[in-house]
Amino acid sequence: MNNKRLLFGALLGAVMPVFAGGFLTNTNQSSLFMRNPAIDAYYKSIEAAYHNPAGTAFLGKGFHLSMSLQNARQERIITSTFAPFVNGIQNNSPEKKFTGKAYAPVIPSFQAGYNTGNWALSASFGIIGGGGKCEFNDGLASFESAASMLPVLGAEQLGINSYDINTYMRGRQYYYGFQMGAAYKLNQNLSVYGGMRVVYATTNYYGYVKDITVGLQNGGTQLATDYFEGIFEQAVGAATQYKSGAEQASAAAQQAATAAAQFQAAGDLASAAQYAEMANQYKGQAQQYAAAAQQYADKAVEMKTLSVATEDVSLNCNQNGWGFTPIIGVDWKINDKWNVAAKYEFKTRMELKNTSSNSESANNLQQLDQFRDGKKVDEDIPSLLTLGVQFTPVERLRLSAGFHYYDDKHAKKYGNSQKLLSGGTKEILAGVEYDINDKWTVSAGWQNTNYGLTDAYMKDLSFVTNSNCLGGGVRVKLSEKCHMDLCYFQTFYGNYDKTSIDYNGVSSLAKLVLGEERTNELMNHVSAPFGGKDSFTRKNRVIAAAVSFDF
Repeated sequence: MNNKRLLFGALLGAVMPVFAGGFLTNTNQSSLFMRNPAIDAYYKSIEAAYHNPAGTAFLGKGFHLSMSLQNARQERIITSTFAPFVNGIQNNSPEKKFTGKAYAPVIPSFQAGYNTGNWALSASFGIIGGGGKCEFNDGLASFESAASMLPVLGAEQLGINSYDINTYMRGRQYYYGFQMGAAYKLNQNLSVYGGMRVVYATTNYYGYVKDITVGLQNGGTQLATDYFEGIFEQAVGAATQYKSGAEQASAAAQQAATAAAQFQAAGDLASAAQYAEMANQYKGQAQQYAAAAQQYADKAVEMKTLSVATEDVSLNCNQNGWGFTPIIGVDWKINDKWNVAAKYEFKTRMELKNTSSNSESANNLQQLDQFRDGKKVDEDIPSLLTLGVQFTPVERLRLSAGFHYYDDKHAKKYGNSQKLLSGGTKEILAGVEYDINDKWTVSAGWQNTNYGLTDAYMKDLSFVTNSNCLGGGVRVKLSEKCHMDLCYFQTFYGNYDKTSIDYNGVSSLAKLVLGEERTNELMNHVSAPFGGKDSFTRKNRVIAAAVSFDF
């Protein structure tokens, strides 16, 4: 039913702490990226195995290994403004801030390769999507907005003046990627690469909406589902009584009409008129009782629907699935100063299978069908094109730039939500690296990310905003065969503001209580109580360390 959708229809969704890259792609696969993200044409060490695999053909002969560890923290912040929030028992303002905290203490990645001269075999492992869990300890506005309408809609009809709600949501995603491939040096300046990444996805979504409570005008509070169930029972009783009264009055009207006909036949016109009048009175009474019975029956249906809609709902869904990503690349060393490279990762077709232990109330909601036990859910990883250039004006200085394009609109998601985007994700990158001496190297870089966001796509359950990233760090040469990286990377997110005249679809709940005609009148009024606004943003920082070996 409509109000079920309002209260719980968006209970949980994909909450991915994506630290860099597209909607479902982490490009931060090495500490080298952390200190300079513009490394799409980098070929000086084995970190190129992920970022520019064709460049591994230009490494020195022998075995190369790099191990990186990252520590990431992120906050997702939604400032929601909706007038009915002020009626919350624990609220004092129409504006509420909902914060989701994500923490990934350790994000590992490994790159390894062996160069024979013309051939280079390479492998890499990392978390190419997700990377931790995100928790909203106080739920989200999409959970609370419908409950907050109960005092607005039920002040007169239901005697409700406040509400309370207990909500929680947690999402965890790990997309593990293992990549293998080979680069071949066609000549001293040009190399090509072909490889494959195997992706294993494991996710968990857990959350609940429970203990929806209403404050009553006559004092005290009560669980909403119990309160509406009580009114339902009263309405059923009243409907039964009025229906019985209507049947009795109808029977009396029929008896009076029969008597009137008999007196009419016997020529007793005065008695016939008297009984005819009685028949009309009983008939009118029957109609009144029948109308009252129907009103109470309709009220019983509404109250039962509200009682069911305010029941506790819990969700616990695990998802698992496999995917395969073909990858090709090319690297062209134009001369000693210029190097350009390109890489293309094909779309990864992912289908995740659910293993769920949801509450029965959750299983009864069509809007939570995505998390139903045994269901398979589309969750493709978009194709990715990267272009990079590196310029060495002097021996110790390297300047770099890059471009990324994620074809998000053709990566199928549950419900084809990818079609709501206006286009794919575009990233522009720039960086600089300088060798202070033979031991110390410093670098810094910038990445700008722009998504094809639309109001229809943006939801508080899973959102991104356009951003600028800054990274920096040092590389220290510990020996001829070993060096270490220390890095810091921070993302500065913009704000995305979304205004709606029907905030989270609460008008459907209004139609249940006020009726469709009255609700439509309010929807067309400038001061309609259904409008609201969300302002989305994030905070993010990553620290990383790595050690690399050349044998």
